[in-house]
Amino acid sequence: MSKPLASISLDLDNQWSYMKIHGDKGWECFPSYLDTFVPHVLKVLQEQDLNITFFIVGQDAALDQNKEFIFSIADQGHEVGNHSFHHESWLHTYSKEEIESEIILAEEHIQCVTDQKTIGFRGPGFSWSPTMLEVLKQRGYLYDASTLPTYIGPLARMYYFWTSDLTKEERRIRRGLFGSFRDGLRPVRPYYWDIGNNEKLLEIPVTTIPIIRTPFHFSYLLYLAGISEVLMHNYLNLAIRLCELTHTQPSYLLHPLDLIGGDRVPQLKFFPGMNISSSRKVEIFTKVINKLKRHFDLVNMSTHAKEILLSHSLKLVNLNVCS
Repeated sequence: MSKPLASISLDLDNQWSYMKIHGDKGWECFPSYLDTFVPHVLKVLQEQDLNITFFIVGQDAALDQNKEFIFSIADQGHEVGNHSFHHESWLHTYSKEEIESEIILAEEHIQCVTDQKTIGFRGPGFSWSPTMLEVLKQRGYLYDASTLPTYIGPLARMYYFWTSDLTKEERRIRRGLFGSFRDGLRPVRPYYWDIGNNEKLLEIPVTTIPIIRTPFHFSYLLYLAGISEVLMHNYLNLAIRLCELTHTQPSYLLHPLDLIGGDRVPQLKFFPGMNISSSRKVEIFTKVINKLKRHFDLVNMSTHAKEILLSHSLKLVNLNVCS
């Protein structure tokens, strides 16, 4: 019997975007580690025989210094998705015109470099709005992947503010970052947004553990592994078991700093987990992926989305976009 699907994606946040989020000076020069990270991650994915989705920031695709490395992602058969142009986690505060500009600019630059038309979108910092969903539908997107159904978003925001060097105004702009406690009520399984006028858009949330709704994407597992690898494996086993019991096909999220350490990117040593070596991170990643492979067929996001849309067995919930 075939295994259920699970999709793997990576938000290709660059060095400058981490600096921007942290409030560090110098991000405006767009320092990049893509020349280091992309060859590294492509080698890791090839060794694991994984085809995944990279959500790419349009600003990176617009810069000549990055084009060779972004092209290599598509050249090796991976899907590219849209991660906005400026990577601003307060995208949900934008007007319709601003959102259209963010999505279209990123689309155009990514397609110019990769020759792929993006059909999937993820908002930076899990930011989304009804207006954003309307724009995606109008642009012909197959799916959105911007939501994280968990109750711990406000706690993550508190930690982010505590560890960052942001002005009072910057904190005000970012006040909705990582969502609210209400987001914990949103479905963990894929569902349709009801946009109105009989228009719907498929949402594939970043999967949290069904029922308890705590995250288990790799950043969290890496943190747990730093405490105890046994604890990490038990937590992952729980997540997989509850996914199976609830018939949840996971959408599993990666970030660059999950797979590369301060030994390769010393400029970001201040970020949590960057004291772990790149080789150790890859070792843990390999164990996690091998465990996921035993339970799921691992695919990219568009393959997952098309299977969901074709399937009559999944009961997709209709949510009003204004809820």
